[in-house]
Formats: sequence, structure tokens, C-alpha cells
Amino acid sequence: MEKRAPAGGRWLAGGHALLLQRLRYEDAGLYSCHAGGRTLRTLRLLVEEPPETPHVSCYRRSHDKDVLCEWRLRAKPSPGTRAMLWVKRRFTVENATEQRCRFFSKAQKFVCRVKVPPGVDDNKPLVVSTCVRNAAGGSAGEDKIITLSSILKPDPPLNVTVEALEKAPQRLRVTWTYPSSWDPRFYWLRFQVRYRPEPTPTFTEVDQVTRTWLDIHDAWRGTRHVVQVRAQEEFGHGAWSEWSHEAVGTPWTDPRDITEMGPYSSQLPTEDGAYGYGATLPPELFGDDAADGAGGAVLEASTHSVAYPYPFLVAGGSLLLGIALFIAIVVRYKQTWRLGVRRGAKPAGEGQHALVPLGPPSPSSPLSATPLLPPATPPAPGPLHVTNLDYFFSGK
Repeated sequence: MEKRAPAGGRWLAGGHALLLQRLRYEDAGLYSCHAGGRTLRTLRLLVEEPPETPHVSCYRRSHDKDVLCEWRLRAKPSPGTRAMLWVKRRFTVENATEQRCRFFSKAQKFVCRVKVPPGVDDNKPLVVSTCVRNAAGGSAGEDKIITLSSILKPDPPLNVTVEALEKAPQRLRVTWTYPSSWDPRFYWLRFQVRYRPEPTPTFTEVDQVTRTWLDIHDAWRGTRHVVQVRAQEEFGHGAWSEWSHEAVGTPWTDPRDITEMGPYSSQLPTEDGAYGYGATLPPELFGDDAADGAGGAVLEASTHSVAYPYPFLVAGGSLLLGIALFIAIVVRYKQTWRLGVRRGAKPAGEGQHALVPLGPPSPSSPLSATPLLPPATPPAPGPLHVTNLDYFFSGK
């Protein structure tokens, strides 16, 4: 006696039994038992397992788009699995809208599209019900209460770019565009931007951005930065979109910095000067020491200006030149004074006291017999009379 699967047209085994190990979905089909050229028995084998219970979540990409509801699966469902979704207004007796869901194998999830009738109030609650079934059984998910405004979830912003600003070594300009599924003519979005230098894993976030561009003022010099943007409905309804793809950019670098510091430089953000010029440090200084807090000295960015020696040299030279000129003038004056003293010798009698008369006394004068002072004698040859001024200039 032999057995085969007519669908595949393959002979499987001979004898009285057929053992199927490691059963798969592909083993499902029609099995027949043949003996002596005639069919003894035929049966259909179904390979199924009960479906997973759906846990649905719904979102809407914009105010004028349909509602999308989805749920993920842990394993691929059997080929005969079907999923359905129903939507109706809460606290009403109207019939629910039925939608069939589609399975996407690459994303490993079911997706259902619900068309929103025009004029529906975005704040009215809706009830969403789901059910999944196959040949092995069925499973129903819990009802979910939603409003159209609460399930808004825009697509991520597009065309995110990061550009350097000339002569601004700590600034970057980030630009982006609205997602194609959102029409800014009727409804706006607000944005959130996050960025980080590539050496660090921590992002800095900027909220409440209503434009489609943002200037970063505290970028690290000479360091590539990673930037992402996400969006939300302008009044905060619904959820944030997913983060956009990463965009990278490096701030403008002064060619003099490249010459003096080398191509690799970074620094702690500073606000020194009009464009934030500060001391630049190599990026390796912010590596392991910052992470484990052990070893190495902590280097801080200095914002003090450097004093060049040229003004001091000029001032010192001028001072020395002035002192030299003053000494030369004094020496010259001293020499002229001595020469004038030697040329103009004092006449005889110049040293006589002022109260002694120069002429001979009168015979009738009672003082004629006894002169008060001896007669003046001419000065003897010898050293010149030195005055106080000469003593001062002589340096004795």
C-alpha cells in the first residue's frame, strides 16, 4: 500500500503509516492511500494554529487623510488567516464600518485603512474593534476608543540639511521641509530639533520651533554634528512623528585655526567675542576622562586675551632713550658751567667783607688807628672757590 499527496504529485511512503515530522504550513494538502492501482482513502490535512490576539493602534497622518490602524505579530500567520476591523461612533446604534486588513510580511504587521466621512467631528469618540480568524480558530482584540484629533501623527520632516555659517565657528543652520502628506496651506506643524557632536552620545533638544529652519549657536568648533527633526500638530494634538533621518554638518573653520591647531579641534562652548571665539582643544581631551572621571588633569577653556610683547618693548625703548638724553644734557651743562668758572677768575678784593670800606680811613676818624679787619690780601694761587652748585654737579 502506498500514500501520496495528489496536490504535489509526489509519492511519500509505502506501508501502513505516514509519519510527518516538524510539521510546516507547506505540509497542508490532500493525502491519498493507494493499493493495487486503486484509491483506498483520501483525506485533507490542515496545518494551522490559532491567530495571535490583536493589539491595535491607530493614527492619522494629517487632517485630510484616512485613519490607519495596525498591529504587529510575533510570528508569520498561516496563509488562511484573515483580519477585519470595525469602526463606529460611540453611544450610537448605527452600523459599524467594516474594513478588511492586509498583512505586510516585511513589516510583520496587519494594516487596516478606514475612510473618514467628510464633516465628522474630530473630537467625537469612535470605537474600533478588531477580529482575526483562520481554520484553527479566531481571536478578537479589545475595543479601542479614539478621537480623530488624538490620533494625529505626522510623517517625519523631509530634506533635513545642516549648513555652516561663514565666520561663525560655533553656529550651524538646520533647514527642512514639511512632509508630503501634510498640507501647510490649511494646517501647520511645530517641530522639535535635536543635535549632538559626534564624539558625544547625548542630544540637545530645542522645542517649540514653528519655522522650517533653526540656527544652532553652541556648536563645537571643527566637529561634525548629527541633527534630527520631528513634527507635531501645531496645537499639540496627537503624537510626535518619528525622528527624521540623520543629517550631519560641521561649523565654519577659520583657516588660521587649521594652521595653528591642526585639522582636529574641538572645545567647550563659549560666548567669547562676537562669534564665540574661545580656546580650542583637541577632541581626545573629552573622551575617557569625562566618562569614568579617573586620571588626567581637567583642562578648561580660557577666554582671556593674550598680551603681545611688542607694545612693552616699544615703551621700554622709549623710556631708556629719554633717560639717556637727560643724562647727556646734564653732563653737557656741567662741563659748560666748569669752563665758564675757570675763564671768569675773581678780581682782587672780591672776597673782602661788605662792611669794610675799600678806601683808606679819614685821619679824623676815631676808628682810623685801629682797623677792624686786616687789610685784604690778594688770593693766593691754589684751588678755585667751589660753590654749592658746583658741588652738586661734581657728584662729591
